[in-house]
Amino acid sequence: MPRAILPFLRVLLVLLMVQAATDLAAQETADTPPPAESSEAESPPSPAEEAIESAEERARQAITSSQQVIGAKGAADAPLPAESDADLIAALTDPSIPSEELAIRSLPLTAEEMGQLALAWQNMAKGMTKAVVEEQLAVLAKESSGETEVPRERLTQLVELRNNAFENLSTVVDGLEAKGGDAAEVAKFRAYRAAIHVDETQRADWRTLLAQAVNWATDEDGGIKLALRVAVIVGSLLGLLIIARTVRGVARRGLSRVPDLSKLLQAFILMVIYWLTIAFGLMIVLSALGIDVTPLFALVGGASFIIAFAMQDTLGNLAAGLMIMINRPFDEGDYVTVAGTGGTVKSVSIVSTTVVTPDNQVIVIPNSKVWGDVITNTTASDTRRVDLTFGIGYDDSIEKAQEVLEQVVAEHPLILEDPAPVIRVNALGASSVDFVCRPWTKVDDYWTVYWDLTRQVKEAFDREGISIPFPQADMHVHMAAPAGLPFGDAGKGKAGKAEPGRPADKTPEEGEPYYAREDRVTSFRAGDEGHDEETNT
Repeated sequence: MPRAILPFLRVLLVLLMVQAATDLAAQETADTPPPAESSEAESPPSPAEEAIESAEERARQAITSSQQVIGAKGAADAPLPAESDADLIAALTDPSIPSEELAIRSLPLTAEEMGQLALAWQNMAKGMTKAVVEEQLAVLAKESSGETEVPRERLTQLVELRNNAFENLSTVVDGLEAKGGDAAEVAKFRAYRAAIHVDETQRADWRTLLAQAVNWATDEDGGIKLALRVAVIVGSLLGLLIIARTVRGVARRGLSRVPDLSKLLQAFILMVIYWLTIAFGLMIVLSALGIDVTPLFALVGGASFIIAFAMQDTLGNLAAGLMIMINRPFDEGDYVTVAGTGGTVKSVSIVSTTVVTPDNQVIVIPNSKVWGDVITNTTASDTRRVDLTFGIGYDDSIEKAQEVLEQVVAEHPLILEDPAPVIRVNALGASSVDFVCRPWTKVDDYWTVYWDLTRQVKEAFDREGISIPFPQADMHVHMAAPAGLPFGDAGKGKAGKAEPGRPADKTPEEGEPYYAREDRVTSFRAGDEGHDEETNT
């Protein structure tokens, strides 16, 4: 049977089962005898309404009559007796009920019932606040009458009882919000409590505030409880750090057995495991202490867009860092040339790459520039070729120079035999015949071979009388004869005629120095042969 027909057959089977169930329900409804007529005008309840009304009681009986529940050894020998809604509401409005018990016992209530319960606690807090206000007025009256030491113990106790009522109100309001209660109603309850606390704090004198602070600090449900929670959180953080390090160590040993996994990716995975362990452990601790961590997720979700928009470049570096760790163009300890910088890779974080240059400079390069540019990994392979060029003079023997180079290369212990070195005449330069010498060596021995061959070839050439030419130029200077100087006819080498009022040129005597002769050149004019620049005459 073709596989394409199977989904249609499944849908058809489901439809047939639904149709059969509908027919069976209709038949049972038709077989049910009609209820007796009531003397009242109201119509009798339908079977569905009766089932809904009795569902709660039937569910309680089903769960409490279970053999597993009855046979289990718990806090009581038998299940708790059934409790009506009225009794439950009355128990939940007891002023002495702890907030923890109130949160547990109010779990079955619906949102409407939670709203009614919150209103009841607000009214209780309102009545207690009236008592607190009356006591505050009494204290102020005694201070106005001149009494210096006015007792405030009663006021402190009333405030503590009222604060307990407000705490229970907050517990009920939190449950109302969690069960989908009206947001405006929840905001009104919280605003009422906040307004009373702020107004009392602003109007109270420092003695009252001090007494309340001391009473709160010594209360088991106040300062002592907070101190215990802080101690638990701090101790949990220290324990989580130890656990996270242990988990990271186990993960490191496991990742070390994975073949072809780069050190960069290992470091990234270990970092993620470390912080995830701390984060999940901290959320578990906060939840165990009764702190709601749901708003943290909402806060992170709301801030994600703003953070992503404000950190575009950082996110680009993050993506580039992930690409580097996944594609592995280099690893820690490799010598690379990235973003125009050459050096040894020291570390790669999620946003940047740290490179140490040969002169020990530490350079931090953003990953977006590393991944977006050409990456040259010099030490990616186990072997590397050393490229050298040596020149000899045109008068030297090429065969002899070839033998000397081959001998020097063969005698070096760090040069590999396979691949074989290449020594050939490469170019006829302007002043030399150039040989290329290309031996292979291990990556770690590259510079040792490079420097050794450069020195040993020079010493070997000197011993064998082979010259290493260097660029040079010969300059020839030709001086013109004195008779050829352009004083008369240009370029004919004849002496000019004497100008009016000027004596005729004197024939130079034999052996007379040029600087003492009267016909020496003292200046040049534009157009004269051999002039260098124009001069004004």
